[in-house]
Amino acid sequence: MPVAVPALRLAAVLDTVARRIGQAVAWLTLGMVLATLAVVVLRYGAGVGLIWLQESVTWMHALVFMLGAGYTLGADEHVRVDVFYRGFGPRARAIVDLAGTLLFLLPFCVFLAWQSWPYVAGSWQIAERSREAGGLPMLYLLKAVIPLLPAVLLLAGSALALRCLAVLRRPPER
Repeated sequence: MPVAVPALRLAAVLDTVARRIGQAVAWLTLGMVLATLAVVVLRYGAGVGLIWLQESVTWMHALVFMLGAGYTLGADEHVRVDVFYRGFGPRARAIVDLAGTLLFLLPFCVFLAWQSWPYVAGSWQIAERSREAGGLPMLYLLKAVIPLLPAVLLLAGSALALRCLAVLRRPPER
């Protein structure tokens, strides 16, 4: 049982990092609402269309999704089909969560990081920018966030796996 304490401390640190990243990018949702409001008012009220402002909403949405995924997993707010899961006890849930993390989340994160790297590198190599006139420059910066998605998911997934192991190391309750 003494091994569980350092594992839980590490899990808490990983959770904190993922949570802080999620809380920081959550503010972008307010930015998305305000930018969308500005796009609508400018377009229909003043007849002005600003491509960069429209694209900024897409950029903010991408950042919220990619960097907030770890927070969502850590807060146990991700999508789950829990027809059976909700009826399981703590040990069975820990087994399901650990298996899901090791068999699905970890390979997905490795695959995504591996496959996104050439795509991101190519974007940086050509200093990719928006294809739209008046669009946002430095599209390669947004694409550089793609490998961060598996990184933040791995943070939260590692914390989840450590907590599951701690549950499984405890003697079963009778």
